[in-house]
Amino acid sequence: MPEELITIGELAARTRLSVKALRLYDERGLLRPAVTDPYSGVRRYGPGQVERARRIALLRAAGLPLAPIAAVLDAGGSEGEQLLLAYWREQEDVHAARREAVGYARAVLTGRTPTVYEINERDVPEQQVLFVRRHVGAAELPGFLAEASQLLFARLEQAGACLSGPLFAVYHGLVSEDSDALVEVCAPTGAALAPEGPFGLRVEPAHREAYTELTRRQGDFATMAAAHDAVAAWLADHGHERAGSDREVYHPNWATAAPDEHVADVAVPLAPAG
Repeated sequence: MPEELITIGELAARTRLSVKALRLYDERGLLRPAVTDPYSGVRRYGPGQVERARRIALLRAAGLPLAPIAAVLDAGGSEGEQLLLAYWREQEDVHAARREAVGYARAVLTGRTPTVYEINERDVPEQQVLFVRRHVGAAELPGFLAEASQLLFARLEQAGACLSGPLFAVYHGLVSEDSDALVEVCAPTGAALAPEGPFGLRVEPAHREAYTELTRRQGDFATMAAAHDAVAAWLADHGHERAGSDREVYHPNWATAAPDEHVADVAVPLAPAG
């Protein structure tokens, strides 16, 4: 005997989820109705979907975004449990990094000298860079960095070219929750290329820069922002003028490193002394 289908309102009543939320889960492919009337758009669900809806509500209450929830539920069993634990460990790393950023902010607010970030100097040789640029805010930044990196790698592969140094992003203004800025993702290469389509090409002059090293655990937005502030404060304290915009240098082990491995630098080019 076929299962009796229930309406979206009945599913909402059984799970305490709102109809709005259930419609969103349908749109995102997380909880598709068993049947959707092609003319009226009325959604009907199988009784077995009540349990999936309940688990979605449970995981949402634990703070999981929709994409990880889909992966956890689709995997199911012990594999789903491992995905949940992996997500939670990642969030614990993020919170640990934010505690560090808050500690830095507390020191600044109380007039103490922050000791979180060690600032050093180094010389950077002249290098040609292929770049992709876009105005982005904080919400769009991670997606743009990933998209631009993929575009640059694909362009280099198409041309049979190689990187001559790590990827880096140049920030021509402050990217925050409240403002956007022009960001360039740059791929150093010695190959003979030409600017075309979304790609620009320029030569970065040789320079000396102040920088601080960051670990994988420190790669979240809040900690990166604190590191930018720390390098800027160091410049002011040491009487240096900047010769260019802030940048973040991403080393090849970014995606695979352990939490305490060095994966990135925040740097600012220095104007020549005198």
